[in-house]
Amino acid sequence: MNIKEFGQRVRYLRKNLGLSQEKFALSISMDRTYYADIENGKRNLSFNNICKIANGLGLSLSELFKEGF
Repeated sequence: MNIKEFGQRVRYLRKNLGLSQEKFALSISMDRTYYADIENGKRNLSFNNICKIANGLGLSLSELFKEGF
């Protein structure tokens, strides 16, 4: 999975929860514009931020990186 595919997966999972980018970013203590760059495949993430996203989506790291939608 590359950065762009990761961002697409995160977007898909966030939308399935019915959350806007802004609400989700706030819920995981992340700046909305930084988070938007993640979904657009423009950020190389740290492990800490990947963990924040997984926790915010209610997923384990392995579930987050699972192939497919």
